[in-house]
Amino acid sequence: MILWAVRWYWKRPGFSSSWRIDEIYIKVKGKWAYLYRAVGKGGDTIDFFLSQTRNAKAAKRFLGKALNGLREWEKPETINTDKAPTYGIAINELKKNGKLPDTVKHRQVKYLNNVIEADHGKLKQLIKPVRGFKSLKTAYATIKGFEVMRALKKGQAELFQFQEGIMGEVRLIERQFGV
Repeated sequence: MILWAVRWYWKRPGFSSSWRIDEIYIKVKGKWAYLYRAVGKGGDTIDFFLSQTRNAKAAKRFLGKALNGLREWEKPETINTDKAPTYGIAINELKKNGKLPDTVKHRQVKYLNNVIEADHGKLKQLIKPVRGFKSLKTAYATIKGFEVMRALKKGQAELFQFQEGIMGEVRLIERQFGV
């Protein structure tokens, strides 16, 4: 619940008109689950979504979640994805529903996603020692914590910190969690 307040910090200040979207596989209950992630052009975390399926419906739910609460000027001008056809279907459906402007460009150019691929690597380093999760709920909660701490480490909340460095991060967390 409190992490949603921190989520606000990373969505607003690091606004990027160009999003990089991709998914990675993680083990949940011995089966593969899909962690959809979006980062800005500069590598700032935008949002993530954990799903049991990898299809157009899951991609649409993820993009809808990432766009939820954004003002028109905060929505991306360009969405870069890999060659997965599910993203094209999801983006077109969101345009039809009016949740995404018709002017948004969808680019399927593999090398443009190097930013998110590098970011996946850092997240995988945190997930690897866990050796899989027991349930989707615990996986989501743990990954949410990882994502928030990574966003802080990337400096996405510097605008809201009263001091620089680690002590600024500590104070921000103290304010959010009421400690």
